[in-house]
Amino acid sequence: MAFSYKTSFADALAALRREGRYRVFADILRERGAFPKAGLHDPDSSYTDNKGKPITVWCSNDYLNMGQHPKVLAAMHEAVDAVGAGSGGTRNISGTTHYHVELERELADLHGKDAALLFTSGFVSNDATLSTLAKVLPGLIIFSDELNHASMIEGIRHGGTAKYVFRHNDMEHLEELLKAANPAAPKLIAFESVYSMEGEFSPTEAICDLAEKYGALTYIDEVHSVGMYGPRGAGVAARDGTMHRVDIIEGTLAKAFGVMGGYIAASAELVDCIRSFAPGFIFTTSLAPAIAAGVLASIRHVKSSDVERTKLAERAAALKARFAAARLPLMHSKSHIVPLMVGDAALCKSVSDSLLKDHGIYVQPINYPTVPRGTERLRFTPSPAHSDAMMDALVEALVIVWDAHKIARAA
Repeated sequence: MAFSYKTSFADALAALRREGRYRVFADILRERGAFPKAGLHDPDSSYTDNKGKPITVWCSNDYLNMGQHPKVLAAMHEAVDAVGAGSGGTRNISGTTHYHVELERELADLHGKDAALLFTSGFVSNDATLSTLAKVLPGLIIFSDELNHASMIEGIRHGGTAKYVFRHNDMEHLEELLKAANPAAPKLIAFESVYSMEGEFSPTEAICDLAEKYGALTYIDEVHSVGMYGPRGAGVAARDGTMHRVDIIEGTLAKAFGVMGGYIAASAELVDCIRSFAPGFIFTTSLAPAIAAGVLASIRHVKSSDVERTKLAERAAALKARFAAARLPLMHSKSHIVPLMVGDAALCKSVSDSLLKDHGIYVQPINYPTVPRGTERLRFTPSPAHSDAMMDALVEALVIVWDAHKIARAA
């Protein structure tokens, strides 16, 4: 009897649905200049025009609204008009334009490093860099925070090298592992600056101290902090005064900078090794020139303007205060990320669905494997464009939905 592929696929999807973890993509259309307002395209909706049902987006990673900034849009239009759409190849085969070269110089300057290297996404930059380091440094031991992003975990796994996972932000545990490792072996500590599902910061100074004590390289993922913290938006390490002590800085161009892509910034020799040996860099078409041009304009603006960063911090604080006043289960967070604990996958999805269907509020449920089972949550990302009126409407809707689902609120 032949293997039933169709049944296997169906069974795998059915298991996701039973657990409440099946992911449904909201088909939305942002309107230029009106973010966080958008239109939801739903075949069951009575809205039939091109804009769809009006909704407010509360879970975008376009943290500073730079994806809507006139400078960014103008730069992208200008690049399309000047050189066309795609790059035409890999970086080695006709895909390096002057936009790419300028952008890498700008990123190196942002982080005070010799060089930078562009990738097609933040996921790829983590995966390609960490896996390649394991091959370039024979015997490398990687020490990874237990809450590191899936892209970092995949990169370490693909490298096939020795790995030790330390408890989240636990410096005593990290030192125990470092102390027990072969003193002569090359070592690397991989961690994030802002953990995006918790909103927690990492202790960058303590990590750098341990790295120097035990002869390890440091690798920081600044994806959820670059643009938003530190002088010129260079990230948490810059804010903490440790940027010069971190060997490899990885970041994204798709969140605070509002476009897409990923990168690393490090010494000239290290960047050249990744450029020369990483399959995830060598064998993929480079970013479209218009994307590189848009990011370049975004970074230059964010470097010189504190307006967006200041407004974001104020808006995040305002939303946290409203959640606390409404006795909603706000998770402790010192960053711009504002999570509410639900603790059950099916319930989390039901709450999200109710908010979208009944109140026009879009916030995606965060379930396993993004977070551990039993810690399912809603993750809100207020931006400079979220008004007091939007926040008040959000809290009112949350209280209604929370109580309708019989979810306990704080005393």
